[in-house]
Amino acid sequence: MLETSARLLRLLSLLETRRDWTGTQLAERLGVTTRTVRNDIERLRSLGYPVDATSGVGGGYRLGAGAALPPLLLDDDEAVAVAIGLRTAAGGTVAGTEDSSVRALAKLERMLPSRLRRRIGTLAAAMVTLPGSGSSVDADTLMAMASACRDHDRLRFDYHTHDGAGGVRVTEPHRLVNSGRRWYLLAWDLDRRDWRTFRVDRIGLRLPAGPRFTPREMTDGEVADHLSHGLATATWRYRARVTVRAPAAEIAGRLPAAITIEPVDHNTCVIDVGSDTPHMLALNLGMLDADFRIDESASPELAEHLRMLSARYARAVG
Repeated sequence: MLETSARLLRLLSLLETRRDWTGTQLAERLGVTTRTVRNDIERLRSLGYPVDATSGVGGGYRLGAGAALPPLLLDDDEAVAVAIGLRTAAGGTVAGTEDSSVRALAKLERMLPSRLRRRIGTLAAAMVTLPGSGSSVDADTLMAMASACRDHDRLRFDYHTHDGAGGVRVTEPHRLVNSGRRWYLLAWDLDRRDWRTFRVDRIGLRLPAGPRFTPREMTDGEVADHLSHGLATATWRYRARVTVRAPAAEIAGRLPAAITIEPVDHNTCVIDVGSDTPHMLALNLGMLDADFRIDESASPELAEHLRMLSARYARAVG
């Protein structure tokens, strides 16, 4: 009986690790006959596990979705990964999941063998979670956005930018992304006819979702480019178009990848830069280690800070 129970647990573990198994593959992994596999599958079904079977050349077995969550069989690395994820989730980036994460982590740690409890305990003792200034997002809001991305439903929402301006956006949602303590939505803005990155904590959804749309083609590389540029510039309150007296290739090595650089000739390029404060923007421009000139459309505050820094540096050597 003990051997049979151990084999059932092993069989269940195999079914959880891969979508489809043939009877022959399971028999080879378990070291039994295909008849024994069929009998064990029936035992799992009698215990409430929904194991689906298909016949034919490509037939086999698959663990289906049931009415209740079955016990999960995790190896050592998987158990540690789940514990780390739950501990991180307890930090509160998604409102309403903190207590659930703590309860799930407590249940998991009670079931872990001592060797794994020591590993996770060592990590927990060394970890310090910094209090974040970012607002948490609502779990129901995230799920509604995820569903719209999956089903290709348009989303309408009220959005407030970093400078306090508000308005209604009509979008075709594409991806949700988590970066640190913030969540973002990458979507096609129908009014602006371009991709935009929105902070989820600044979104007020207007449900139900809108009509279906045909998703736009976008490679994984393009998704990464849009997100990195959107996240890099999302907090820019002050912007400037700057002509730099240096080759574009040389300046590219001194700037984040998300900054747009336009070559003018072999010795000149134009960059679009920004920052949340004019002081930081002025300092960053000084770190280019090249002569530059700001466009007339740049904010007056930036010009004022550049003059202030120029005078300060002159006094330092005066």
